[in-house]
Amino acid sequence: MKKQSPDGCETLRAIASGEQSAAQALQVSIDRIEATDGRVNAFTGKSLARARKEAAAVDAMRSRGDALPPLAGLPYAVKNLFDIEGEITLAGSTINRSHPAASADAFLVQRLQASGAVLVGSLNMDEYAYGFTTENTHYGPSHNPHDLTRITGGSSGGSGAAVSALQVPLALGSDTNGSIRVPASLCGVWGLKPTFGRLSRRGTYPFVHSLDHLGPLADSVELLALAYDALQGPDASDPGCHALSVQPATASLGRGGEGLRIGVLDGYFHDHATAPARAALASAAAALGAVNSVEWPDTALARAAAFITGASEGGTLHLADLRTRVSEFEPLSVDRFIAGALQPGAWYVQAQRFRRIYRDKVNSLFRDWDVLLAPATPVSAPVIGTEWLDINGNRLPCRPTIGMLTQPISFAGCPVAVAPLWPDGAGAMPIGVQLIAAPWREDLCLRAAWALSRAGIAHTKEPAL
Repeated sequence: MKKQSPDGCETLRAIASGEQSAAQALQVSIDRIEATDGRVNAFTGKSLARARKEAAAVDAMRSRGDALPPLAGLPYAVKNLFDIEGEITLAGSTINRSHPAASADAFLVQRLQASGAVLVGSLNMDEYAYGFTTENTHYGPSHNPHDLTRITGGSSGGSGAAVSALQVPLALGSDTNGSIRVPASLCGVWGLKPTFGRLSRRGTYPFVHSLDHLGPLADSVELLALAYDALQGPDASDPGCHALSVQPATASLGRGGEGLRIGVLDGYFHDHATAPARAALASAAAALGAVNSVEWPDTALARAAAFITGASEGGTLHLADLRTRVSEFEPLSVDRFIAGALQPGAWYVQAQRFRRIYRDKVNSLFRDWDVLLAPATPVSAPVIGTEWLDINGNRLPCRPTIGMLTQPISFAGCPVAVAPLWPDGAGAMPIGVQLIAAPWREDLCLRAAWALSRAGIAHTKEPAL
């Protein structure tokens, strides 16, 4: 059954019309969190005093007759690697508890506040964003709202769970190798990984400086686009932010998939997808009129280079703590951090040389195609604690395998939207489809996502809570 309760855009319209106050919308979110989060475990912190103050400010604007900003009164939450003024940025760890509280909000939190959104709290994640499952040993695993025995994906698992559980209509996450796209796929929500460098990362705790992306997860593609437009903006204080101008995407949604040249990724993306993931892809392709297969270049090499890059930069970032506080690290990732710190520098250099060649090959695909389709995950959400997956007769370790279809795309830096589908054979669980475009063409990803939404092929569902 499709989701029947009001979505985020309906809430925005109700607030704008005066049918509902921002304070009332916030209370709906708080009540939902209190009723469900003991089972879902999406939140690691709540900012309710701040939220009530922000909601009151929106209601005061409306009472004065002021024009309301685009996200006025919308409750949202952020992965707990985003700085929130006055709070310690945990990044899923216990080591960071000894750090001072943040002196200012992250840049993207500032952007959402300026757009009128109301910050409710911070969300569970894999420690230091190194994982695809959010089975956090310190704070407990997040639980998939569609089946509480299953994972939410990661590392932005709390973000996917909070939106899927109807606790908030919008959440922010980060995506290095798939950490927005995997939770969007497994939790059945919409997600957007923008182009590398499109959104400022100032005020967020890093995992891999040269691969980290930030972006939204939402309960509708319309809200996903609205949030993306609100998050855009140049930031002179972030040298990694290359967005010198805002490129609004919301206005282009109405065009849908009309005129888009859409291809379907084959080869690696077919061979490493199970039957339900292939079924989801086939449904999306049919709805978009995509019939031609496309081969993505050097996928296995790109995944290997991404692993080398992530391990090296992650291990180096945490080297001091690995030497003195190793017992305090997440048991599921500490060995990988240590291995990364010991990795030969020549491997890292070679991975970066390959990356330049690889990006040129990937970008050349978009001379012929506007959007390329691929499954977002090889399977639907496994049961929490699963160690091994069977992918078409191959026994593979679960945690890294969950991200094997997202990782090569991240390494090229392309923008990707994820649309939630519900294929037969997935046990009433979702599997997302990636909609991939050339760098800086988020509008094309979102147009294709809008077309799937309008066709009824991709949508959210009421969770089994």
